[in-house]
Amino acid sequence: MNILVVYTHPNHESLNYSFLNATLTGLKINPTDHQLQVLDLYAEAFNPILVFNTDKKRRDMHTDPETEIYREQIRWADHIVYIYPIWWGRPPAMLLGYFDRLFSTNFAYKNKGKGFQVEGLLADKQVTCISTMKGPTGYIRVFLNNMHKILMKKALFSYVGIKKVRFFEFGFMETKKGRQEKNLNKVNHYFATI
Repeated sequence: MNILVVYTHPNHESLNYSFLNATLTGLKINPTDHQLQVLDLYAEAFNPILVFNTDKKRRDMHTDPETEIYREQIRWADHIVYIYPIWWGRPPAMLLGYFDRLFSTNFAYKNKGKGFQVEGLLADKQVTCISTMKGPTGYIRVFLNNMHKILMKKALFSYVGIKKVRFFEFGFMETKKGRQEKNLNKVNHYFATI
């Protein structure tokens, strides 16, 4: 199995970085045969800005040389792990810009027939999302109508054909109620045994 881990947090002393390390430690002790790549979007200075102009056409995004290395990582991966905080009820703009630039027509999906019919081209992938938030996870589920999962699973991953999506959403991460160590161990165990 080829595993791509996409880390999206600007601080390497953050709890999110601890979740990255828990993921990598779990994978290191996992006895199954797997290859690993890690993409740190902030350290990479990934440019999340989507540009269309006379030189850059939307219809050509799937061949944009600036993002070819990242498309190749996605092609290579069987399992993609996204690690990020929830800010303002959604993932960081850096990660959303990554999706904007990469999940393009003729790479992540293609139009089928007339209307809104598409074929997802990434159906052979599976995804795990690990997210942290300052408030309770119930806030997103109840007061924001599960907006995070709807955005990630239905509006994004399902659209490009990815059906196997697992979420680890951890709330109260800035308080003692967050059970940080327990949650880090949960992530570590998951990746040690997948």
